[in-house]
Amino acid sequence: MAAVTEAPPLAPAPEKKPPRKRGRLVPYWLLLPGILWLIVFFALPMIYQASTSVQTGSLEGGYKVTWHFATYWDALSQYWPQFVRSVLYAAAATVLCLLLGYPLAYLIAFRAGRWRNLIMILVIAPFFTSFLIRTLAWKTILADNGPVVHTLHSLHVLDLTNWLGWTAGDRVLATPLAVVCGLTYNFLPFMILPLYTSLERIDGRLHEAAGDLYAKPFTTFRKVTFPLSMPGVVSGTLLTFIPAAGDYVNADLLGSTDTRMVGNVIQTQFLRILDYPTAAALSFILMAAILVMVTIYIRKSGTEDLV
Repeated sequence: MAAVTEAPPLAPAPEKKPPRKRGRLVPYWLLLPGILWLIVFFALPMIYQASTSVQTGSLEGGYKVTWHFATYWDALSQYWPQFVRSVLYAAAATVLCLLLGYPLAYLIAFRAGRWRNLIMILVIAPFFTSFLIRTLAWKTILADNGPVVHTLHSLHVLDLTNWLGWTAGDRVLATPLAVVCGLTYNFLPFMILPLYTSLERIDGRLHEAAGDLYAKPFTTFRKVTFPLSMPGVVSGTLLTFIPAAGDYVNADLLGSTDTRMVGNVIQTQFLRILDYPTAAALSFILMAAILVMVTIYIRKSGTEDLV
């Protein structure tokens, strides 16, 4: 019988090297600058303001942390009209921005063609100038003897706004209407840009499919376009409402003492009256109120896919 030859032994499988620890730490090193930025410029000021809100004392004698939480109740009970006014003005400006911004965003996304870039530049053009200058310009636009007030008076629009309490007599300046107009103008780009981004992502073939199913244009908009643009609607309304609720420049330059918002009260407490605990308490109350409203709004909107 032939001798049976033994097969050569199999080579041992190469050992897998464990992943390098340095490579696993790279994402954390990349996140470190942003985390440090948030800690230094967000978390620490928030902690400092929280401690300030529960202090008692005076500027001359100094403030001490005494856990005086009654400051919150005193601030809310004294300045609740300014809180309500801030929410109403911000909500009115947000609705106006949505009504004005959605058609323009729709035009840019689907109908602008070669003019798209030019229209986008015109939308963001207000950012090329200072927020303060843009607001001061509205004092000239809404001047008592200006063409806007004259036109509104000729069309008897001021009669309606006077009845609603938005204006007083033949004046628009120093009225709620002027403040809402300023808020709408200054924050309108924050509404248009998310809406445009959301609308541009919609597949045009969906509109064609709706047309093939004999859907009318309004039905297509109601059933296809608007539901798919809801992330942009939610993002735009949040980006408009949140800064508008805490704004104080428009109410200070275009309004009067009867149109002061909570931002004006906080500014006055910090810079003029120098009542730091009350100012800090008002800031936290405003932040908490906005956080609650935003949370409820996002849940009711039925979308978490924000642009």
